[in-house]
Amino acid sequence: MVSPEVSPTQKTYAGLHGRKLGLLVSTIATTGFLLFGYDQGVMSGIIAADPFNNYFPETKDNSVYQGFVTAIYEIGCLLGAIFILWYGDSTGRRRAASSNATAQFIIGRTITGIGNGINTSTIPTYQAECSRSTNRGLLICIEGGVIAFGTMIAYWIDYGASYGPDDLTWRFPIAFQVFFGVILIVGTYFLPESPRWLLAKERHEEGLDVIAALSGLEHNDPQVQLEKTIIMDSIMASGAATKTPFSALFTGGKTQHFRRMLLGSSSQFFQQLGGCNAVIYYFPILFETSIGTSKNLALLLGGVNMIVYSIFATVSWFIIEKAGRRKLFIIGTIGQCLSMVLVFACLIPQDGKGPSAKGAGVGLFTYIAFFGATWLPLPWLYPAEINPLRTRARANAVSTCSNWLFNFTIVMVTPIMIANISWGTYLFFAVVNACFIPIIYFFYPETKRRSLEEIDIIFAKGFVENISYVKASQDLPYLSPAEVEQMARHYGFETADVESRSTSDAEKEKPQWEGRERQSRSDGDNVAAVPQAHHRGNAAHDGFRND
Repeated sequence: MVSPEVSPTQKTYAGLHGRKLGLLVSTIATTGFLLFGYDQGVMSGIIAADPFNNYFPETKDNSVYQGFVTAIYEIGCLLGAIFILWYGDSTGRRRAASSNATAQFIIGRTITGIGNGINTSTIPTYQAECSRSTNRGLLICIEGGVIAFGTMIAYWIDYGASYGPDDLTWRFPIAFQVFFGVILIVGTYFLPESPRWLLAKERHEEGLDVIAALSGLEHNDPQVQLEKTIIMDSIMASGAATKTPFSALFTGGKTQHFRRMLLGSSSQFFQQLGGCNAVIYYFPILFETSIGTSKNLALLLGGVNMIVYSIFATVSWFIIEKAGRRKLFIIGTIGQCLSMVLVFACLIPQDGKGPSAKGAGVGLFTYIAFFGATWLPLPWLYPAEINPLRTRARANAVSTCSNWLFNFTIVMVTPIMIANISWGTYLFFAVVNACFIPIIYFFYPETKRRSLEEIDIIFAKGFVENISYVKASQDLPYLSPAEVEQMARHYGFETADVESRSTSDAEKEKPQWEGRERQSRSDGDNVAAVPQAHHRGNAAHDGFRND
């Protein structure tokens, strides 16, 4: 029932609008990632359990089979992400997100993985397109952070079930994920579709209704109309209103589709190659095999580690829009690298059997703390906001594919590496993390507090002025919605009616940002404030669509 303060012409979803509707969208999206985290952690306490090994004897004391049984889930997730890569723009954001919930009722871990692959490819894009620039980072970081809470729930359910009957030890933890699936099935039914997707599909009235509902305003309010205009400028500029071929992912020019896809995909690739799931999936096995604890103590420490993981996963919620993406990426990478150095250094003496092995346990705890605070949520946020509307669904799916492909690889080879090269496994992850730092510093532009359309302008600015995209993001002032529209016209991000205006009309709307001092940036690069440079060319000459 619509609340009494809502006017008769105000569009609502589930009787909600404004902040309450935004909260519903975030709650359902967060539940999807809670399920994702649960699925990631559930095998950790099962894979080495005697009842599970007795029922599936191939897994008993066989690192290859243990890796395969655990990693087959990632193959399912990869297939789900590939589905979104090809069909994400036609299915929409909301409907694709609900596919995961239905898949939970179909037997098989691979099928569960397919559902979660669809889920993880879609939900960050959906949340980004339904959020404001002021809280987009926070909301998607909350989604990423609850992965840790889902994993923690799985660890402790595994631990509790280990004291029950043999069948309960592994059947109940696997079956419990249905609980999250039911919430997703029911919740997604009431959610609105992404307004940007609706407008890209020329469903203008529906798109306007969703913008108004999310803003808590009437559909004829000037702010709602301006938001629609800005989105339409972006759609027309990027060609999102037309069918997007797969080849669009490999284009350059002002849109920089290919570069932006690589930036988003590399963040997911780095997350996995940094060793996170070597710790998350196999924490009890790492403690048993590398450090020599008892099975019960290893399970208990795994649960404690997940509590640490969950606590630190909330850190980004409070600092993401202040510290920014770049700084958190770099801090997290340094912390993970040093943690892995501590682990392998403590395992070298007496091959990990001496008293120094306890230091390796500390290293695993500090690793998961740094990971939870930084690299857990950021790779889900960055691709969803760095990619332009035209290729956002497909580019985000490519990013998710890279995540699941290397997730599978790491989960598959970790028990084999531990069995064969012992502490060398952690040396490998330390070196890999060290290699990430210069790439992030020189190639990852800052996106904090930027609207999705502002990010398009950053890449157009970098291309036109032939400067680093990192520098372009530092030099560009934060823009108001009206200034975003003006700058979009300046770079040629114009709708047909804008393009038809006379030159004299365009001159009357001279960009207000020209000559304005750049706002100071707080991402630690200490670039001196300089006057904003005048941009070259004009909208017609820049020819944005010819990329």
